[in-house]
Amino acid sequence: MASVTFEDVVKAYGDDGAVAINRLNLDVRDGEFIVFVGPSGCGKSTALRMVAGLETVTGGDLRIGSASMNGVPPQDRDIAMVFQNYALYPHMTVYKNLEYPLRTAKVAKPVRKEMVEEIAKTLQLTELLERKPGQLSGGQRQRVAMGRALVRQPEVFLMDEPLSNLDAKLRVAMRSEISQIHGKLGVTTIYVTHDQVEAMTMGDRVAVLNLGELQQVDSPERLYNTPGNVFVAGFIGSPAMNLFTTVFTQNGDGSGTITLGDQSLSVGADVVHSFGLTRYNGKSVIAGIRPDDISDADNVTDSMTYSAHQCLNVEIHLREALGSEVICYFDAGVNRLSIHDDDVDENDIASKSQVLFSGRFSPTSNAQVGETRKIHFDVSKFHFFDPDTTNRLTPDA
Repeated sequence: MASVTFEDVVKAYGDDGAVAINRLNLDVRDGEFIVFVGPSGCGKSTALRMVAGLETVTGGDLRIGSASMNGVPPQDRDIAMVFQNYALYPHMTVYKNLEYPLRTAKVAKPVRKEMVEEIAKTLQLTELLERKPGQLSGGQRQRVAMGRALVRQPEVFLMDEPLSNLDAKLRVAMRSEISQIHGKLGVTTIYVTHDQVEAMTMGDRVAVLNLGELQQVDSPERLYNTPGNVFVAGFIGSPAMNLFTTVFTQNGDGSGTITLGDQSLSVGADVVHSFGLTRYNGKSVIAGIRPDDISDADNVTDSMTYSAHQCLNVEIHLREALGSEVICYFDAGVNRLSIHDDDVDENDIASKSQVLFSGRFSPTSNAQVGETRKIHFDVSKFHFFDPDTTNRLTPDA
């Protein structure tokens, strides 16, 4: 096993030098499972392919362990890669598919047999060794593809959206299996996905990319609870964080007020201090709150009594009853910022809902489309960002 280091790595294409990766600096630790996530075109697969040697490094240095990989051909790197289309040999049995990399490496037959049987046992493929890929389910084929990559015990294991061809239920099962396999083998793994649920449930750390630049790399918990900028805040989480531009006003007791149209919410002095909001008194800031921290104050089965300074009267536009919860989209008097504004189709209600706020309500909520409802905001859970840099605000000194 080995670490992977990106040091000011750049990837540019074509005569015009279009940049796909811009000065990427990242240390993937020995034995770590790290996930690259981001929207389409963010550069995550390009970064992975540079590690594999399938893309050349335009600038900077990419190292596996202490050795620079710049200019090193793929076959001379101790890596293995799994693609989303499995790439199995259909005419070969599972055993022969698993054995193939060892045959090409001229590993002795008795050793090959031992290594294939060991990886088949780890991946629960022992009963399938005499079958061919066409006789396997999607999940079984994916395990065979993983086994073929892992059988020769590479220093680095690369996975490029390996679950995207599976149905939703099987993806959940395979996420768990891959995590367990990594726990057993401990191979340094870089996993690329566009699915943030995969990223948050599988990665020791998650690297969020956008437009070829690393936005934040952190544990899933810190990405969710302490997003470093507006992009990460809006990208991580489903439904997405409600982000909006507001004016902050500080009160005499150290607390503050933020405006939403002709209504306002109060934030405590501790929140003001923790984000250094004093220096933004009378100025615009970007505020954000997750749907999880918004509730239905008019829910008759909820015995809580909320302060009027923590509630808004809103119109419900869309209701999604999911059994264990109710997701409501509502007009809060100010448009919610979207990190994907270019994707909004003004003729599509689902797209229009991107500029509405969303709240995750109790399954007992009877909020209905078209009615005005009193909605409670847990003001202690607000996030604040600078409107110019879009970076998370830092505490007062």
